[in-house]
Amino acid sequence: MRKELLPGEQVITITRQQSRSLFFPILAFVLAPALTGYACAWIVKGNAQRVAPFITVEWTPWLMGICVVLAAWLLIGYSLKRALRWRSIRYILTSRRILAKFGMFRRRDWQVSLMAVRNVGVHQSMLQRALHSGNISLDTGHSGTAVLADVPEVGKFRGFILDAMDELPQGEVFEGQVLTDYDQLPWELREGGRDER
Repeated sequence: MRKELLPGEQVITITRQQSRSLFFPILAFVLAPALTGYACAWIVKGNAQRVAPFITVEWTPWLMGICVVLAAWLLIGYSLKRALRWRSIRYILTSRRILAKFGMFRRRDWQVSLMAVRNVGVHQSMLQRALHSGNISLDTGHSGTAVLADVPEVGKFRGFILDAMDELPQGEVFEGQVLTDYDQLPWELREGGRDER
């Protein structure tokens, strides 16, 4: 993160999405091995032959293998995938910007300058309200609204954003410096081009 900071910019906080999205993956991670062990023991005891008489003892390793493969598929394809997706999302608040980074292998990110933010809104469902999380919408005017989804401790995070906005330097910002005088602008940036003297 240090390489991505602008001169004079400081990181205020870094957070991830609310971890409630991991409830079912963790439940599957706990239940899948337990159910697989139960199913394998049930097959070894010969209960499969009682349910379906055409199943012979030679089928036992194959049936156990199917149970293990299904459990591994559930653990890798569901639990691990969801955990990695949750871990790959980060929200970073600095003294000048808000950055959202998504993905581990295929990276996607966006950033909003705090100077462009006109309004900071919080939206919460009943479950989010009970868990102190919520969605933060950043109204930037002309370019629309950016949304930080499922931010934990949403009230504190919004407070950090508002405090950072209050501490922004007053006046126009040009290359990290506060400009108080029009004469400090380069000639090509002034309206009307160069003065004819």
